[in-house]
Amino acid sequence: MKIYTKTGDRGDTGLIDGSRVQKDDPRVSAYGDIDELQATLGVIKSELPQGSALGALLIAVQKDLFSLSARLADPTDNVADRKKKVVTGDSRIEALESEIDQREADLPPLKAFILAGGGPTGAQLHLARTICRRAERTVVGLSRQVPIDPVIGMYLNRLSDLLFVMARHENHKAELPEDVW
Repeated sequence: MKIYTKTGDRGDTGLIDGSRVQKDDPRVSAYGDIDELQATLGVIKSELPQGSALGALLIAVQKDLFSLSARLADPTDNVADRKKKVVTGDSRIEALESEIDQREADLPPLKAFILAGGGPTGAQLHLARTICRRAERTVVGLSRQVPIDPVIGMYLNRLSDLLFVMARHENHKAELPEDVW
């Protein structure tokens, strides 16, 4: 199978159910923002030591993001019935919350807004957080037009919280100060 199909040359793209929409359709924008986030996490992961706990967590999140994208790319939201890999739900959100709680236990309490930055990993996690927030906003906008499972927005909301805490945690481990606003 070739990577190019030429079917999108006129500005449309195919969805999982076989229907075609314009490439600037809100559904495509939503899963495109999630794809950008997933790729950003790949950049972060590429700079981590092999076998690191953070790298393993990022892989799990990348898989979740692919599942969310697949669900958004299927207007019937039946992709979960066809592909066992597509698992999203309360248990994944609870797993994110557990990761947040574990990292927050090591951090000093927040007393002010902090500026994005720190070391390379922390700064990139802050960037990933902003992309995640954009993806969440795009999904919220899409949900005003078509039915979207609320768990998708909940996952993105919790993930942005986790990315923020991960950024703080990585900077804290590196003994880098947080610049406050």
